[in-house]
Order: sequence, then C-alpha cells, then structure tokens
Amino acid sequence: MTMSYSAPARPGSGPDVLDVLGVGFGPSNLALAIAVAEHNRAAAPERRLTARFLERQPCFGWHRGMLLEDATMQVSFLKDLVTQRNPGSPFSFLSYLHARNRLVDFINYGSVFPTRLEFHDYLEWAAAGFAGQVDYGAEVVEIAPVRGDGPAGPVRHLEVVTRYADGSTERHRTRNVVLATGLTPHVPRGVRLGDRVWHSRDLLGRVALLKGTEPSRLAVVGAGQSAAEAVDFLHRTFPTAEVCAVFTRYGYSPADDSSFANRIFDPVAVDHFYTAPDEVKEQILGYHANTNYSVVDPELIDELYRRHYHERVAGRERLRFLNVTRVTDVVEIGGRVELAVESMIDGDREVLTSDAVVYATGYRATDPLWLLGDLARSCARDAAGRLDIRRDYRIATTADLTAGIYVQGATEHTHGISSTLLSNVAVRSGEIVASIAGGAPAAAPAPAALADAPVAR
Repeated sequence: MTMSYSAPARPGSGPDVLDVLGVGFGPSNLALAIAVAEHNRAAAPERRLTARFLERQPCFGWHRGMLLEDATMQVSFLKDLVTQRNPGSPFSFLSYLHARNRLVDFINYGSVFPTRLEFHDYLEWAAAGFAGQVDYGAEVVEIAPVRGDGPAGPVRHLEVVTRYADGSTERHRTRNVVLATGLTPHVPRGVRLGDRVWHSRDLLGRVALLKGTEPSRLAVVGAGQSAAEAVDFLHRTFPTAEVCAVFTRYGYSPADDSSFANRIFDPVAVDHFYTAPDEVKEQILGYHANTNYSVVDPELIDELYRRHYHERVAGRERLRFLNVTRVTDVVEIGGRVELAVESMIDGDREVLTSDAVVYATGYRATDPLWLLGDLARSCARDAAGRLDIRRDYRIATTADLTAGIYVQGATEHTHGISSTLLSNVAVRSGEIVASIAGGAPAAAPAPAALADAPVAR
C-alpha cells in the first residue's frame, strides 16, 4: 500500500492560485511533492502550501528504456526520495519494501544497490500516492507573467499554459514554479535517429521490434555505463549476432565509487561547491568527473572482458571492441545501417553493415527557461551566460519579478556534480520547500503523525 496525500487549501488564498507548480514529475519533483506533503503535516495552517504537478508522459516513468534485467543502481537505497531528509518518512525505500513484503528478503539480498527495475517500482509506488496532484499527458507550452498594478507592475504570479493530446489547453496560476524537466538525449552532430538508429533511452522499446528476427550485427557507440550495459544486453539477447562496441577511448574506464570520492555527493558538498571560486568549481568537476561521466562499473567491465576472452579462446569472436575508433558516418538504408568507422591511430576505415546502431552517448542539460519567452530576460545570468541560481535553487531575477522560479537539475555549474543525480533529491526538495514557505524547514513529522493519512491501494 502507498501513503496518499491531498493538497490542503491555503487559508486566505484564492483556489485558483497555487503556491507550488511543478513542471515535470520525475524523481526530483516527486521528492518535492513528498517534501511539501510532509511540510504541511508539521506546519501551522498559515504556512501550509498548495501544490500541483504537470507531466508530459501519460504515466509515471523514469528511464524505462534502460530497465534492463539485473542492471543495478549506482547509488545506495538510502539515497532515496526522503531518507537523508526524514528517515522516518513513510515514503522511504524501506517503507516500500515493507509494503511489498520484501524487507527481510532485501536484507538477506546483501547489497545496498537494488536493481533498477526494483527502484523504478519504488518510484512508481511513491508516485501513486500523489496521483490526485499530478496531471499526466500535460505538455507545458508557455509560462507567462501575471502583472499586478497595471502593465508595468510587478510579476507576483505566473500563468502556466498546458496542452493535452486532444488539443485542449488549461491554465494554472502559481506563486512559484519549479522546473524539473530532466535531461535531453544527446547524439553527435549530424546523426539522425530512426527505425534502426536509436538512442539508448529507447533501447528496450526498439529491441522489441527485432524480436523474432536473427540480426547478424548490432553496434553500440559510446563508452559509459549505458553503453556497456547495452553491449552486454544485446550480446545476451541475440546469441547469434555480432555485437560491436565502438568508442574513442582505449578501453572502458572504471567508475570511482570509493568512499572518499563519494563525498562529492554528500549534501554538505553542495555548500562547499556553491561557495567555491569559479576556478575551484572547474577543478572539482574535473577531478571527480570519473565518479559519473563516461565511466562503467568495474564488475561489468570485468564481465565483458572475460566474455570477450572466452570467445577468442573458442575461436568465435562475436563480441568486438573497436577502441580508439570514431564514427565518420551513419546512414540508414532499407532496413539496415551503414556505420562508417575510422581508427584514430592509423586511419584505417571500415564500414559495419548493421541491423541496428545504438548511440549510448549520454544526455545534456537544456536551458530550462525556454518556456518563459520574453520573461527569461528578467532572469540573471553570469559572465558565461549561465543562469544565476541561488543556494536555495531559485533563479536570481530583476526586482519586478517576485514570483519564484526554481530549478532542479540544470544547476551543475552552481551546485555541483550531484545536481542531475539522485544523491541529493531528498535534501534538495526540503531546501526548496523551506525557501518557498519562507523560513527554516518544519520539523520532520513523527511516523505516528502520518499514520492517519488516507491509503491508496
């Protein structure tokens, strides 16, 4: 069962103006919804917040295309939606295990890293408790200013315009908007995705189109965790196909998951990073990029290497690694893909005729203000053109813009490497709620105080 919360009415407020309007409902804004609900349980009536969330997807989903069997999380289950902020929350991963009658089994499992499938089920379980506060299938197309005291007056509210699949639109007014629209899949310039050229985000859905066939060759471009997982998955799924891993590195680089390096993801590291000079920020990101970017779990590296070695011993090398190699062209023709590759060492070229090519080339943060139109000019930027984001994740704005615009995700340049990761969602959501509520966070409610909440089954 899942705890369920309804949004309370704020005393003295019109029902048409929300305190919090979240754009996007992935893990970050799901954690925010929980933080708002728990704040309201502990706060005095005049400090309670009304909240609603808008999500473009038809239902809750988080990286569904990479929910590969046995693929594990890279973060501890304790870095869930709530535990680092409120260990007694009924929305913790442990509460989820108890609700699913698997708590003892997970203890015996002997690992702090659940599978990605299980963690996704946890997120869905938590999201179900807020179904009444989320509009799914709602694409936000505009965020417009609502001025008081005439056309030149201050912007105290924002109007968020939403479009649905049937063409209808809806408008919400809010005092604060929290943008958590996620990352955009990245492919190299000139690459066009299609029926046979995929981004790893769509791997499972696209592979389903190949089921029942016997592909002769599949290729994966990229050297990070998703790329290695895609190589492993395709090699196991299609036992007669040659699987080619193409990357510019000499080999997969292991992720640094050591105890001291992991401190870069601690909540206090956000304070350290935020106050550091710009040149120190750049050094920190450079020093610790190997905790997150273009790196692979050592266990998976070892597994792929052993599999490749055993194939060489057996004289049938079905798993190929084209290292220090770049892609020079990719063309989809008649149900096949011609992938032209070139050795960066000697310039030797080869064309790989493949049934499909997977680009596991990561994601990029996009400017979260594209929805604001001309109002984006009221948002401050630094000398490099990046958003000026305060410690509480609120964008610095001109004096006439008093409505709050908060950002989750696109804050690596100000808040550090954990900005796009799960590591700090629990703490970050509490900080945003405290900022919106106008003071220190309310004390976390005791578990017993939450027991009378309605239950969604």
